[in-house]
Amino acid sequence: MNTNSHNIAHHRDDFGSKMGMWLFLFTELILFGGLFIMYMVYRVEYSEQFHLAAKELNLALGTINTLILLTSSLTMVLSIVAIGRGSKKISILYLIATILLALGFMVIKGFEWGAKFSHGIYPGGAELANLSNGEVIFFGMYFVMTGLHALHVLIGVVILSFMLVFLLRDKINKDNYIKLEAGGLYWHLVDLIWIYLFPLFYLLH
Repeated sequence: MNTNSHNIAHHRDDFGSKMGMWLFLFTELILFGGLFIMYMVYRVEYSEQFHLAAKELNLALGTINTLILLTSSLTMVLSIVAIGRGSKKISILYLIATILLALGFMVIKGFEWGAKFSHGIYPGGAELANLSNGEVIFFGMYFVMTGLHALHVLIGVVILSFMLVFLLRDKINKDNYIKLEAGGLYWHLVDLIWIYLFPLFYLLH
């Protein structure tokens, strides 16, 4: 295969990878979009009860986690920029920072969930059974939507860990970092979803 043919095949692979990731991200947006619409419908119906339930959430922890994910988006971008400039070590450091921030998000979310479980405020919990229908629906949607988002965070950690291995083995380099860009797109989606979840549950009282 001559050089031109190799370049054409390489660009086709890059285009296919990008299109595949964008299609996947689109399906994820449809999934969460449906949940957001459902949330808003219930919020209109149970406005006062949603207001009361939201007071039980820890705004400080939610804010810290928001800052963590925003920072992780920045480190993800910096990792891609660094490898594009041929700075492998810097790219690796920023990618490790992104993974550590993601794990930090999960630790804080774990403490937040743990507090709710310790007070019996979870689907099927004794304390939740004594609350109004609107509050039950609020916490049900809270655990479903933040739980689904947490699952995406964990998947993101796995994906970015593979990207780290590829970087270390030079399978991702200055001339070929489409995989890292695809991983970055996924991570930005995870961050974007949280940017919507945070105000819906923590701020719109």
